[in-house]
Parts: sequence; C-alpha cells; structure tokens
Amino acid sequence: MLEFLAVRALTKKGDSPILCLVGPPGTGKTSIAKSLARALKKPYVRISLGGVRDEAEIRGHRKTYVGAMPGRIASALKQAGVKNPLMLLDEIDKVSNDYKGDTFSALLEVLDSEQNSKFRDHYLEVPMDLSEVLFVTTANTLQTIPRPLLDRMEVIEVSSYTENEKMHIAIEHLIPKQLERHGLAPDQLTISRNALWKMARNYTKEAGVRQLERKIGDICRKAAREILETKKKAVHVTERNLHLYLGKELYIYQMANKADEIGIVRGLAWTSVGGDTLQIEVNVMPGEGEILLTGQLGDVMKESARTGISYIRSVSREHKIEENFFKEHDVHIHIPEGAVPKDGPSAGITMATAMMSAITGRKVRADVAMTGEITLRGRVLPIGGLKEKLLAAKNAGIRTVIVPQENEPDVEEISSEITRGLEIIPVSHMDAVLKIALAE
Repeated sequence: MLEFLAVRALTKKGDSPILCLVGPPGTGKTSIAKSLARALKKPYVRISLGGVRDEAEIRGHRKTYVGAMPGRIASALKQAGVKNPLMLLDEIDKVSNDYKGDTFSALLEVLDSEQNSKFRDHYLEVPMDLSEVLFVTTANTLQTIPRPLLDRMEVIEVSSYTENEKMHIAIEHLIPKQLERHGLAPDQLTISRNALWKMARNYTKEAGVRQLERKIGDICRKAAREILETKKKAVHVTERNLHLYLGKELYIYQMANKADEIGIVRGLAWTSVGGDTLQIEVNVMPGEGEILLTGQLGDVMKESARTGISYIRSVSREHKIEENFFKEHDVHIHIPEGAVPKDGPSAGITMATAMMSAITGRKVRADVAMTGEITLRGRVLPIGGLKEKLLAAKNAGIRTVIVPQENEPDVEEISSEITRGLEIIPVSHMDAVLKIALAE
C-alpha cells in the first residue's frame, strides 16, 4: 500500500491501479481504505456490493422504466462532489447474478483503467470519466470472483493477526476507542497486558480483531456500571479477575499430546477464522479390508485417505507388513469434531502417517505436527495458508512442524515472531515424513 502511495507521490498523476484487499473478516480492510482516503486528502465513498444482483445497480436504469434512477457509481460520484474520490467497493466477492443481467460483467468496465474514462450510465446517457477515481475493493476470498475481473485488480492479502499483533492493536487503538465510546477516562479503567493476552487467546477465535473489540466493550460497560454503583475511582482488570467481567473461558486450545501414541497424528488446518490443529485417529481391527472414514470429511479428504492407503500398500514390504494384512483387517480413520465439515488435500500426509503408525504399531512423536498433500507415489505437494497453520501449531505447544519442500519460500516470508521456537522441516517425499514423525 505504501509502495502505491510512493509512486503516486512521485508521478503526481491521478490514474492508479485498482487495489483489491483480500483477507478474513475483521482484519481491517475497510479501515485501510478509510486511512488511505485520509492520507490522500480525498473524499471517501463506500458502495456495498454484498447481495447486489441487478446489473442496473451499477449501470443505472434506462429512463423508459418507471422508477428509473442512476447507478450506484454515478450516485457515489455525486455524493463525493469531486471527480477523483476514493471509492470503496465493499464485499466484491459476494455479488450475485440473476436473470436481470451479470453484475460482475458490468463491473468489468468500471474497474478497467483502459476503458473507464468513458463509462456510460444508462440513466445519465453521457460518458463519465472514472479514470481519476481511486478504486479500492475488498473481499474475503478470491474463489468467487471471476478471472477476467480479478485480472484487472492488484491483489493485496491482509492476513490474520498473531496474538502479539492483536495485543498491540488493542492497546494502541481498540481500548482508547472503546473508553471514549463508553464515557470513561483512561485512568478509570486499566486492562493489564496478561488480561489482553488471555482475551485474545481464550475468549475470541478469529483472524481479525472484531470480536476482541466487542469483549473490550463488554468490560467497559461492566466497569462503567461498577464505577457508578460502588463509587469506585478506578477499575483494574487483570488476568485473575477477567472471568468476573467476561465469564468462563470460551475457547481452550487443544495442546500437544503428553506422550507418543500409536495411530494419532496432529494435522494443521486453515479455517476462515485463522489456523487450527486437528487430531487424526486411526484404528486397525479384524475385518475384510474396508476403509472407514468418519468425522464429516469432504470428497477431497476422502480421496487423500484412499491415496494414502494405496501408497502404504505399495511400500508394505519395506515396512515389513504381512502380505494378506489388508485382506484381513479394516482401517478406520476418524477426525474428531464430527459436527464440523472438513475438506482439503493438506491432511494427506497426516492421514498416511497415522495409518502407517496404526498398521505397523510404531508410535508417532507427540511434539510433531504436519501439513501437505500426498500423491500416489508418496510425493509431498505444496499447500496454502501456511502462516495461519504455523501459528496454530505454536499455540498448541508443537515444537516440530513438517511442511512441503515447495512451501519453503512461504516460510521465509513469515515473521520470526511466529517461527521462533518452531523447528520447521521441509520434506519432498513420504519416506522423510515417516523418518521424522515415527518414534524409534
């Protein structure tokens, strides 16, 4: 963002790229757009695109229709009062289509710096120059945005915050904002650093800071009532008395297992609210060679499990597995939290390791977590969301994390605050995973 501002300051030109801020909810995408408008001293207008499904919302209605009106772009320009405002197109990934036209296609012309100098609104019927408007769009995911539209935007990823970052945001921004909103002076309410740390860890589970701000608001309201009722001069919230203001802890991190066990492996998962760890359990019992999968797994995850068992069968001699073992035994794979749907290829090596451990009777190291996709020949393929996954591993007290070799460039980009204390081992083949994860 600062690089774009630097270029703008040097060139002194109005035209600039269309920026798309992508990240989980509550990470401050809209706040960045507001701050950008303030820094550039531009009027700020926001258009919410969530649920917009009529093309006329963008281009305007033709005057032949009853109740015809200009499109949102023309209305926003009128509201701004200048031809070069900062226009925020919020939630661009939640635009929907129906029989009235394709809204995404209408946005193609608006967001193309080569052709939006003569944007024609159906109601106004005169060309409008949008080339000097600084467009900023926000989205939670890129999956639902069509490729041609995505191609016109510069994507900037706004990733989830670490607990340390959340604490600094709370001290510098959220607490002063909430104190002012609740009519409290800074000396009337103090919240200790340890209390903030505990709030971020045990009372919220999110990538952003929206929930954390609500919790600080809760404390402010209770403190305001306490000051009025008991005539106290000040309220001090610490780690010890935090439960009096926020109740019992809502989230307890599933910590690393105490001892090495057979058939239990810790996997790493990416979720919309940040990273999480998931325990994969495998049991082997007498049967007819069936593979049972439970825990509400998606199709991709089921395929990863079948790929893993095929790989294990192909290397069964090297691991001294009996020839008729798979004919006489059933393998049951279960991922706890059965009510939560899970999908994605990144649990491939985790499931394969758990199955190999259960079949051979070798224990898996309790301090190891892993993520990576497996192929039929045992190669380990790269995955996404590595920052969030490493953060989850660190919170769970994991010391060693196995990641795909091709994700090494991603590891180098992650701040030392997250990687400190973690031994990150890149692997390219399943053999290396088994050597590290299985205890001797």
